[in-house]
Amino acid sequence: MRTYATAQHTGTDPGQCDVTAARTSPDGTRAYVLLDGIGRRESTHLWALAAARQIARTAARRRDAEAGLRHVYNLHREDAAHYGSEHKAAAVVAVKAPGQPLTVAWCGDSRAYLMERGIAVRLTEDHNKRRVYPPTATHPYGGNRNHITSCLGSDRTDEDVRHLYDHPAIETATREITGPCRLLLASDGVYEPHEDARHCLFTECDGDDLIPIVRNLVNLAVDTAIKTSRALDPNQVYADNATALLADLAP
Repeated sequence: MRTYATAQHTGTDPGQCDVTAARTSPDGTRAYVLLDGIGRRESTHLWALAAARQIARTAARRRDAEAGLRHVYNLHREDAAHYGSEHKAAAVVAVKAPGQPLTVAWCGDSRAYLMERGIAVRLTEDHNKRRVYPPTATHPYGGNRNHITSCLGSDRTDEDVRHLYDHPAIETATREITGPCRLLLASDGVYEPHEDARHCLFTECDGDDLIPIVRNLVNLAVDTAIKTSRALDPNQVYADNATALLADLAP
């Protein structure tokens, strides 16, 4: 039985550079990847698709999210350092090996959530200017959440990014899985509208059939973004690309 499902929506944009990938190794280790490609070019979409598949293969084989992401990050970093950065993407990776904790790694502002015990627990911390400059009394919105501070395709090392933004290029998280639960990987086009509208992600991701659940999650994000932007300015209706991957996990 299929234990994961994905869904995408282009929003109001003309193109789509978000991609997902999944890989299961012979020992049962499963790797899940979501890349939010920056830009709308077909070449960026193809680049992101190849990168996501390579990350999934490496992460599943090495049984670790960071190992998979860092391997591919370093390959593209070397290319960017020598030839420039033509393509970039925010990336989040999750790996679950049988009997082992869930590992998560990311660069950029795509997120991972774990749905368990009635709540959605966020496992990642965004790499963006709002993290660097959080909201204050005098600046209630903080830094620009759409200005990411790390991404796949960058030529920066961990030390470079830490010096600029006080966090490394790649961060990680580990979570013990003690019972059946659900993993959500989401691009900012999915989580931002839900978060802004105060939707309960656990409720939106609850149910038996993953395919309609993740499809409805993505469609609702886009519909919410359109309604919100139209209320602010009818001449500036906008919804970002929205991509999500939902997976059932077991210990």
